[in-house]
Amino acid sequence: MRIVIAGGHGQIAQRLERLLAGRGDEVAGVIRRPEQAGDLLALGAEPVICDLESASVADVARHLEGADAAVFAAGAGPGSGIERKETVDHAAATLFADAAETAGVRRFLVISSMGAGAEPPPGTDPVFAAYLRAKGAADDDVRARAGLDWTILRPGSLTDDPGTGRVTLTGSTGRGSVPRDDVAAALAALLNEPGTAGRTLELISGGTPVADAVRAAAG
Repeated sequence: MRIVIAGGHGQIAQRLERLLAGRGDEVAGVIRRPEQAGDLLALGAEPVICDLESASVADVARHLEGADAAVFAAGAGPGSGIERKETVDHAAATLFADAAETAGVRRFLVISSMGAGAEPPPGTDPVFAAYLRAKGAADDDVRARAGLDWTILRPGSLTDDPGTGRVTLTGSTGRGSVPRDDVAAALAALLNEPGTAGRTLELISGGTPVADAVRAAAG
């Protein structure tokens, strides 16, 4: 498969690129900063320089031509303000979905966030609330598209602990945490499981091997 990942220098994206390249897939990572290209090359990924906050649909679609799948893993990141939650976490996701449809790439995965499907509770930090609203709006946009075989993955609290390879992956898991390693492993498995198209799935650490959890989610 050829897989194009938006936000290719992100922590989960880099883990995913290593996994995909290691299993023989052709993987490209969309990055904004040229100085990040070497990191992707070291992982076995092709760096694609494109700023999703300023690019047109046609610009991005050119990078998606010939791909078998697209993964939206971009995010404004910690330290960014409310405005960039909208321009990256929402608008860039919409742009990437538009580009995928334009390029004829049906399989489309999104790294979202647990809590993105509901209004943030009172007292939530305003920037984090804006992030959750932006992710929720992006998810709603993607799920409304008949031209995409989408899967929305909503991990719990992310950690840098070593992956265990065992998770809980269902429509509603309850609160929990999950290593970024295991999020990347789940995404890699989801790319090979078309039966999960049309599903919004939550992911936390658990007792089920990733491959089995993904297979069950497709059932």
